Amino acid sequence: MEKQSRTLPTGTLVKRFLPYFAKHKKTVAFDLLCAALTTVCELVLPMIVRTITDKATTDISALTVRFVLMMGGFYLLLRIIDAAANYFMQSVGHIMGSQMETDMRQDLFHHVQKLSFSFYSEAKVGQIMARITSDLFQVTEFAHHCPEEFFIAGIKIVVSFTVLCGMNVPLTLLVFAVLPFMLMASYHFNGKMRRVMRARNKQVGEINAQVEDSLLGIRVVKSFANEGIEEEKFHKGNLRFLELKAESYKVMAQFGTSNRIFDGLMYIIVVMAGAILMGKGKLTVADFTAYMLYATVLLNSIRRIVEFTEQFQQGMTGIERFFEVVDAPIDITDAPDAKDIGPVRGAVTFDNVSFHYGDDNTEVLHGLNLQVEPGQSIALVGPSGAGKTTLCNLLPRFYDVTGGRILIDGQDIRTVTQKSLREAIGVVQQDVYLFAGTVYENIAYGKPGATLEEVIEAAKLAGAHEFISALPDGYHTYTGERGVRLSGGQKQRISIARVFLKNPPILILDEATSALDNESEHIVQQSLEKLARGRTVFTIAHRLTTIKGADVIWVLTENGVEEMGDHKTLIEKGGIYAGLYAMYTSDR
Repeated sequence: MEKQSRTLPTGTLVKRFLPYFAKHKKTVAFDLLCAALTTVCELVLPMIVRTITDKATTDISALTVRFVLMMGGFYLLLRIIDAAANYFMQSVGHIMGSQMETDMRQDLFHHVQKLSFSFYSEAKVGQIMARITSDLFQVTEFAHHCPEEFFIAGIKIVVSFTVLCGMNVPLTLLVFAVLPFMLMASYHFNGKMRRVMRARNKQVGEINAQVEDSLLGIRVVKSFANEGIEEEKFHKGNLRFLELKAESYKVMAQFGTSNRIFDGLMYIIVVMAGAILMGKGKLTVADFTAYMLYATVLLNSIRRIVEFTEQFQQGMTGIERFFEVVDAPIDITDAPDAKDIGPVRGAVTFDNVSFHYGDDNTEVLHGLNLQVEPGQSIALVGPSGAGKTTLCNLLPRFYDVTGGRILIDGQDIRTVTQKSLREAIGVVQQDVYLFAGTVYENIAYGKPGATLEEVIEAAKLAGAHEFISALPDGYHTYTGERGVRLSGGQKQRISIARVFLKNPPILILDEATSALDNESEHIVQQSLEKLARGRTVFTIAHRLTTIKGADVIWVLTENGVEEMGDHKTLIEKGGIYAGLYAMYTSDR
């Protein structure tokens, strides 16, 4: 994922983000109307003051109580409208931003569910978590405030310019001549802010990844008494985050300071030029007062944009990091005309199959031609790195072949839907993953919506019912995160029960007993033998005594399948398998 990191132009990001506003068009339109209404008070007040000042300096008798009350009542009405509009912006506007954040999070999670194993072999889960959570939190405020702030600033600048030009064109042009320089400074500091924010958000992801790694491996940490090492790693990452945050505040301080200088310059222009023009009789006292107030309105508006800059850059960085993941290519896709695989007998053909990982052109498998009959039990043995697990990962299309094809019952697996293909294949792995939840929920994962009776039957077949019944809450016992409350053998039997419930015609057993003690292995092996009956089975095993009953044993090396046959035949042949078996049994 980090290889895909790039900086997208702000315009491109905004354009790609706009569709998320589409379903909220009416809310956005009303929100902008309310934003316009909140500017009315600020824009009308200078004109009210100008009118009162003009009467006070030209005809004091016209400044009656009735006139003052009328002006006050008018301004009070505007304030009531302002309060109502502001309430809508603060409530409904923020809710709209949250709804957009929710939509983006849903889209992001939907996309990461479709990404292939190749993506996850390079991505850090902590980085993905940061993009799904903290990065999108920042988008909420951006989505709500960005249209408002720029819309309000635009209204104030245009109205102020128009009104002030009506009073004195030369002075107005002089005051607004400062704006281009402010915009240039803004562009410069925005670029710096974007780079810092990007690095800062990435570091949040790194901290998440480090914390996740440390907490998931807490038993290893404690067993080696390496808490200090983990704290030092976290300390370094935390300090790096502090450095980046401090750098972002320095950039903001530089930005704010430059704008304060321009603020002062604009005020001094109004004061000095206004004083000269009043001295020459080209500007009235009332107009000068209005100028000062409009300059304040203008500068307050610019100040709000400056204050919004940090939020803006955080939002843009969050959107950018969101699209980085959304743009990650989905390597494994269904063909446009893909169909369900239908009833599966379990015949599997490897037709001249070759495979290599990603950019590495070194082939793990090359030109394999193998045939498996329905209900046949196949065992894969050989040295690590020979491609046993890779071969089995190709069958459910966790990866796609780079050459040749794989057929199930004569159908190329790339012509059927991934869902129907994977529903036909059950996998029992060495590293069992149990979700945080109850025993029932973990077994029912094999068949969503399964009844308790179905789950119990599957557990009985897997030899798990007895120990589950002895748990404090039986099938409703919480397993803990990753099944931490259960032993390795118990977790493995639950995973086997899950596959029993799924009832697939094809089964892959990936070193399913290699991490268990002898007693647990014996119990689990019995469960696996039950599970294998009547199914096409691929077994990857290092414990060669567990595969003696396989119909066919494939001996894989870096040269491909070098030997093939049942246990007796391969032992009598006295080749690679016989050597591996002799080595294994002599070690026991």
